[in-house]
Amino acid sequence: MPWFKKPAGPDPSEPSEPKRVRTEGLWIKCDGCRQIIWKKDLEANLNVCPKCGHHFRIDARARLAHLLDGPWTELDAELATSDPLGFVDQKPYKERLATTKAATGLNDAVITAEGTLEGRPVILCSMEYRFIGGSMGCVVGEKITRAIERSMETRRPLVIVSASGGARMMEGAVSLMQMAKISCALMRLDEAKVPYISVLTDPTTGGVTASFAMLGDLNVAEPNALIGFAGPRVIEQTIRQKLPPGFQRSEFLLKHGMLDAVTPRAELKQWIARALEFFCGPA
Repeated sequence: MPWFKKPAGPDPSEPSEPKRVRTEGLWIKCDGCRQIIWKKDLEANLNVCPKCGHHFRIDARARLAHLLDGPWTELDAELATSDPLGFVDQKPYKERLATTKAATGLNDAVITAEGTLEGRPVILCSMEYRFIGGSMGCVVGEKITRAIERSMETRRPLVIVSASGGARMMEGAVSLMQMAKISCALMRLDEAKVPYISVLTDPTTGGVTASFAMLGDLNVAEPNALIGFAGPRVIEQTIRQKLPPGFQRSEFLLKHGMLDAVTPRAELKQWIARALEFFCGPA
């Protein structure tokens, strides 16, 4: 019997596997400057590139957390589409809905909420682009219309943050009806003299742009956001002309009178608060 005891653990004389450092998911490449960014630095900067100012897309809950002061109350979360057309393309619409619901934890492409913004009670709608491209179907139309009606009843200002590819083709004319439905509700809100601030983010296109996104008392966008109805490629093919640089980006729209302001994400909450103070007085 040996007089010494073999130490517990691996034998240092035996070959061991090379050590590996896990870096997957810790870094991200900026779509603007193409530089590699430490993901925690990006998140600490509200998902805006600290090197070039490129605004990454953020989800609806992150948007609510950024704009509202603290806890907020979600409205009409139970509403879900009934697949009015029984739509089937490469796979049934119902299957796509189920997959997207599981991935996002939402029933549709918008969250409507009550909360406070710099101490002022507001109704805020935030669209979720990850839910079938933030497309507007019957549920999005109904939830936003209900939010407008609640805004009228409570006299709370309305803020809608758009991020959408437009009307949802899987619901056909039912989705297109939502454009007129929401626009009529906004007309009643205007008659009631309750302010509405529209925030346009990347991307805001199609039927959303052609309806409520451009109907705010003030329309403000994040930098370099794609905003338009038809896409640039479709327009070029239709008019057979080369489009100018920056076409359909928020700075281009501001220059041509389609927007009231372009505001970086870090300053957006304060910008909205000042606008509401102008409309309503101090909070």
